[in-house]
Amino acid sequence: MNEKKPYRRTRAVQAGIGTDKGERAIIPPLYLSSTYKMKGLEDFSDYQYSRTRNPTRDILAEAISDLEGGFGATITSSGMAAITLILHLLNPDDLLIAPYDCYGRAYRLMAELAAKGHFKLEFMDQYSEDAASLMAAKRPRMIFIESPSNPIMRIANIAAISGAVKDTNPDCLIVCDNTFLSPILQNPIALGADIVCHSTTKFLNGHSDVVGGAVVAKTEELWKDLDFWANSLGLIGAPFDSYMTLRGLRTLELRITRAQDNAIKVADFLKSQSKVDTVFYPGLEDHEGYDTAQKQQEGPGAMLSFTLKGDKKTAASFVNALEIFALAQSLGGTESLINHPASMTHVSMGEEARAKAGVTDTLLRLSIGVEHSDDLIADLTQALNK
Repeated sequence: MNEKKPYRRTRAVQAGIGTDKGERAIIPPLYLSSTYKMKGLEDFSDYQYSRTRNPTRDILAEAISDLEGGFGATITSSGMAAITLILHLLNPDDLLIAPYDCYGRAYRLMAELAAKGHFKLEFMDQYSEDAASLMAAKRPRMIFIESPSNPIMRIANIAAISGAVKDTNPDCLIVCDNTFLSPILQNPIALGADIVCHSTTKFLNGHSDVVGGAVVAKTEELWKDLDFWANSLGLIGAPFDSYMTLRGLRTLELRITRAQDNAIKVADFLKSQSKVDTVFYPGLEDHEGYDTAQKQQEGPGAMLSFTLKGDKKTAASFVNALEIFALAQSLGGTESLINHPASMTHVSMGEEARAKAGVTDTLLRLSIGVEHSDDLIADLTQALNK
């Protein structure tokens, strides 16, 4: 499938190790300084002011870019800051195509900016067999892909979309949000994407104690544009947050492998339950995107969603009975979480958009953690029984 770089996953563990130029510390130090002493007017160093460049942030950027196979990365203050940064590449006459079922806050941001005339916008179904050709015919300047989608876990064929669009419009930018899978399980640049974004708050950091984002560019030209806007708009991530995210990144493969194993077992369990209506998980053979996921992903991931039979009160009773799964925003941490998208992550979309996307009152999203799978299933069992 994707071209494998030598020691690609090991480099996540080794990022910055032994590179300290001062005391040769194995773990790179945290640089909190906002400014740096210059050597002279004719000898400027790489580091002058930390909004522009910071050693700790640079190590994290290099590590994430390396994992994604990009030229370079920009670390931002949040996942939404990462999307905001990308949208600044667009002009008022440019058309942005985005998925009709994307993350609620991203949906709202795009809609509001389009209403202000920042760019033209169309939300489309990116998952049908003819989606690639339909989008190509519109000659967009940018296509934003979220695969798997949040929260219905629909799978977009990244290679097919990129190929069809680039054939008719080589200058179109293909952007892919890779937050749900991480570069361990999917590499959009190898599939034709120009830009990859992450909420590093999620799997990359993996401990629910940092908010951050990242944007990876395929080419030097794109990276320079993104770097300019991040510096000018002040969207950059803080050094301490970068340090913590780099620490979390070192265990990424261990965490996501365990969480994915758990998710496969949880999905199989939920599918067998009479009180569960539908399970949305690309690791299930009856998932509509299963074949595409098998080709472009290295695993189904640790995220899934499902609908309960009943109504919103049924969903509330189930959630309230859980003992291990915590009702919370976010995802991708070591702990297992449950989310009610209709009233939480996707409330900002509006009722009509939620209905079209399939975000119903009985839909629940699970972020599977690294606990023992037997305990997770036991918790779901007792909550279903209640």
